[in-house]
Amino acid sequence: MKAIGIILAGGNNEGRLGVLTDHRAAAALPIGSSYRAIDFTLSNMSNSGIGKVAVLTQYNSRSLRDHLTSSKWWDFGRKHGGLFVFTPFTSSTDSNWFRGTADSIYQNMTYLLRSNEEYVIITSGDSIYKMDYRKLVESHEEKGADLTIVYQEMERADLNNFGIMEMDETGRLVEFEEKPEQPKSNKASLGTYVIARTLLIDILNEIVPQGKYDFVKDILIGKRKEIKIYGYEFKGYWNTLSTGISAYYNVNMDFLKKEVWDAFVNEYPYIETKAKDEPPAKYNKDADVRDSIVGSGTIFNGKVEHSIIFRRVYTEEGSVVKNSILMEGCRIGKNCVVENAILDKEVVLSHGQRVIGKSIQELAILKKGTRL
Repeated sequence: MKAIGIILAGGNNEGRLGVLTDHRAAAALPIGSSYRAIDFTLSNMSNSGIGKVAVLTQYNSRSLRDHLTSSKWWDFGRKHGGLFVFTPFTSSTDSNWFRGTADSIYQNMTYLLRSNEEYVIITSGDSIYKMDYRKLVESHEEKGADLTIVYQEMERADLNNFGIMEMDETGRLVEFEEKPEQPKSNKASLGTYVIARTLLIDILNEIVPQGKYDFVKDILIGKRKEIKIYGYEFKGYWNTLSTGISAYYNVNMDFLKKEVWDAFVNEYPYIETKAKDEPPAKYNKDADVRDSIVGSGTIFNGKVEHSIIFRRVYTEEGSVVKNSILMEGCRIGKNCVVENAILDKEVVLSHGQRVIGKSIQELAILKKGTRL
């Protein structure tokens, strides 16, 4: 394909995702018992025939970098192209961290200059969806656009967490409001764009020296009257983790829906991830596991219902886990109750502990390594 990819995975989401991003980037958050959030975008790139992709990361990047150590899982282990992971670095001329999304691309301008492909696909690393970017590029060319924004018509209460688009009858962008208090439409940007590589270079060279560092504010909004910006409607499943802990919980629970599970797991092209060498899950005689997704290496002795269980979890006799997410390495003691909760990695509950959230909206959350 005549495009390269850029995945923005460096944002600081601590305020919205709380303790879940204390030690990892949002793009590295576990999803659906066996994936990481960034797997979906990486797989979209590979499945769309994009052979050269850059991941721009900054905050709490160690877990993400570990996940991306080998690029072969997404078919980027190749002689030409491949997967590149860029972080801020200090040089004799620049010691700044990424000051915004546009600046993060500008600081890695060499990646653009050393590429020959005509287009750049820019997207985020914390969105869960399956998209063929080839169709996006086709629409971009058909409309003669300078920049195309992927959007979706949404019927949800948190529209004020998104960039809201207003377009004319041809689909050209007229107005763009970033997280407005009173959205004027339900057409929400999904944070995925296509733009000509040379045009992106020219715009970045113009705005960043002027102290303009944000892709949305300084390019989409600032340049909307100077360049031709069009919308491309996406009608498939899409969700993001960036709006908060409840979004992370809901995305995982969506995988319990057959249509969502089938779309990502059973329908080609598939979502790929870094393989783990674990034995199959084991269900002992007292185990009762229903309506749940289970990771490898897990051993069940208790009851689990409507939950997402990641790998190497251990539950003892008499324990009950319901409407919850248990990440890798959690151990649940005898006669424990876990309900409406998210347990981060390696949480250990001693016998008889109760971790119960008031509701799905008020989840109980235990950070990594908690011992009760």
